[in-house]
Amino acid sequence: MNGATTIMLAMIVIGLPTLMMTVAFNRFFKFREKKLEVEAMHAAEKAAQYASRSHELEERVRVLEQIVTDGGAQTAAQIEALRSAPPRRLAREVQQEPLNQGE
Repeated sequence: MNGATTIMLAMIVIGLPTLMMTVAFNRFFKFREKKLEVEAMHAAEKAAQYASRSHELEERVRVLEQIVTDGGAQTAAQIEALRSAPPRRLAREVQQEPLNQGE
């Protein structure tokens, strides 16, 4: 074998597998990037759901705090209103009513 043939053979033996590995790694890393983007999107959706649920629970705690700190006659009326009103409407009504803690 002469020198040119040896060089060409070395480029084929070394270069071709290197090129194939580069393409394979590139595809693998693009796949991983897409997978991480999807996971991040799902995590953001979960966080939004938890924030929404947290807000609902905070509203319910505010209603309960108002009932606990309020005077006796209004407490019974508010408990009955809680039993009959849907949760969403009740939260808006409670936010609109002023707190009467001293009465």
